[in-house]
Amino acid sequence: MKFRTEVQIPESSQKIGIDDQIFSIGSCFASEMADLLHKGQLQTLNNPFGTLFNPHSINNAVKRLHHAENYEEADLIKYNEEVISLDHHSSFNSRFAHQTLSQINNQIQIGNQFLQEAKWIIITYGSSFAYEFLPKKKIVANCHKIPAKYFEKKLLTHLELTDSIYETILNLKDIADKNVNILFSVSPVRHTKDGMMENNLSKAKLISAIHEILPQFDNCFYVPAYEILMDDLRDYRFYKEDLIHPNTQAMNYIWEKFGNAYFADDTMDFIEENFRIAKALEHRPADEKHPKHQQFRETLKARIAEQQAKVSRTIF
Repeated sequence: MKFRTEVQIPESSQKIGIDDQIFSIGSCFASEMADLLHKGQLQTLNNPFGTLFNPHSINNAVKRLHHAENYEEADLIKYNEEVISLDHHSSFNSRFAHQTLSQINNQIQIGNQFLQEAKWIIITYGSSFAYEFLPKKKIVANCHKIPAKYFEKKLLTHLELTDSIYETILNLKDIADKNVNILFSVSPVRHTKDGMMENNLSKAKLISAIHEILPQFDNCFYVPAYEILMDDLRDYRFYKEDLIHPNTQAMNYIWEKFGNAYFADDTMDFIEENFRIAKALEHRPADEKHPKHQQFRETLKARIAEQQAKVSRTIF
């Protein structure tokens, strides 16, 4: 008898190699995946604009990265003694315009250079809802806790969603490796503040728009992370206490399915060994001078050196 519906990620004919550069952008779920890739010592750059949720804002970020287009002081606003970019996460905020601009533009240059060599790109959309900042009549990526009276919430239309996704793919294919693979997913994080019906509508619109655009391009694929949590795991025990975000067990389950579909065998071995090394590095002995600990350290150094020999860059 079967008591659950298992969702599989179709195995890819193209695999992520040990030296492949992987760029990720989008919601906090994209960051969770990027953290695991980074922990496995793959070359990863995640969210140079900070966490982004809607396709319009993600497309705006990709265009800026593609053009290496810096921000200027006129692009910023001042609120509550901070200089803010409404296109960025609050981690870029500072008291002075030159500091905010320096952080933002540095990440744009890093992102532009990284994308030129990227062989894999992961995009995770979180919501079809967006907020228009009324004083400037522009859709923003982050409201920065500015009073709601300055914003108008809107549900992006199907055409706005598909146009954003289409343009995003064009710019990424133009700047990245000629054989770049672009993986799209919808975040399983539930935006309950929008309302349950509204959250379901928002996710459905994202899924519909993605599936309309992807067949028009080569090497663009949908990764069913949303479906794995909603239809496969399908239980609140796979959420954190907030009942919104996937917990560690759920993330590891999605990660395992993703790895089976997209990692080459040697890449999987490389990542798993790096996970074990990372865990070993967390060990704090009672006596650092104990002979057994010294032997442990030498063994660990040898394992790191063996992993280092597999790549041309520095790891750990």
